[in-house]
Amino acid sequence: MKVLILAGGQGTRLWPLSRKQKPKQFQKLVGNKTMLQETVERLLPKFSLKDIFISTNKEYINEVKLELPQIPEKNIIAEPVSRERVAALSLFLTRIKKEEFEQPILVLPSDHLIKQKNKFQKAIEVAEKFTRENPKFITILGAKPTFPDTGLGYIKKGEFLTKINDLKIYKVAFFKEKPNLQRTRKYLKTKNYFWNTAIYFFTPALMEKAIKEFIPDSYKRYEKIRRAVGKPGYNKMLQKEYSEMDNVGLEYSIIENYPNVAVIPIEIDWSDVGSWAVLKNALSNQNENYIKGNYIGLDSKNVMIYGSSNKQLVAALGIKDLVVVVTDDIILICNKDDSQKVKQLIEKLEREKKFYYI
Repeated sequence: MKVLILAGGQGTRLWPLSRKQKPKQFQKLVGNKTMLQETVERLLPKFSLKDIFISTNKEYINEVKLELPQIPEKNIIAEPVSRERVAALSLFLTRIKKEEFEQPILVLPSDHLIKQKNKFQKAIEVAEKFTRENPKFITILGAKPTFPDTGLGYIKKGEFLTKINDLKIYKVAFFKEKPNLQRTRKYLKTKNYFWNTAIYFFTPALMEKAIKEFIPDSYKRYEKIRRAVGKPGYNKMLQKEYSEMDNVGLEYSIIENYPNVAVIPIEIDWSDVGSWAVLKNALSNQNENYIKGNYIGLDSKNVMIYGSSNKQLVAALGIKDLVVVVTDDIILICNKDDSQKVKQLIEKLEREKKFYYI
């Protein structure tokens, strides 16, 4: 089974650590390896290196090569311009031979924290088996929600489909991308909802048909790119057609509309590191402090102090529910519950043309 790791995003909600020059997937958030390196390591030894592909923006190609010298260079796919997942996925499909279009593939992001590698690999085996036996399904790994995160998609399980190796598989009854706080709290109470991990299994044949049905203009451009592979003028064709693809997310355009979607609930510690609050919750318990860097404090509760630089001492007294991030040139201070709004600061910096800090 081939796997595509999506590593082209800029991770703006983890600013100021994650910046355009070096976004979060290339940062060592936890431990001594970057998130991208951790993602690849999590797949080994189940996957052969020749079957692991990395999709990233052309600006980050050298960074990917530096971090993952073991990945074949031809497996690193450069997006000519930044686009949402459907475009990146379409470009990956052009790398797959038509005779392999009925074989399942795995698509996953590069910015997850997953602590139980063995459980994760067992879930992959189950999802692969189910997708092979049910090629008309898109299969998703669903994680049990532990707090009302408004930055994720939520999946409601429907009818029971089957059970493989102690993991139950359900048809998805309902999918909601990034609901409001009131709705997420309601979802948590019912216990029938799961976080969408954005870890997907499907056949290239299915996805090609879905793109054709739900995003026909992008499909036409995908077809042009596919026909041009290996021919003179390919790069020029790719630049033109890819930049004009619909900039739409996979969830909004296909997952929410496709009739046959299955979810496999998994019992693992999983986090999509989409904000400082999520990272804090993943690394410490409620009301506990999480400290990284040069710090001294008194009477502080439920705070996150993240210092990427040891040049500065962070001293805190009597603070609560705050996130403080210190880099060489920026200090971010925000309420933990507002950390999803960090993206708005980026937008303000852009309006004020302070591009150096982005």
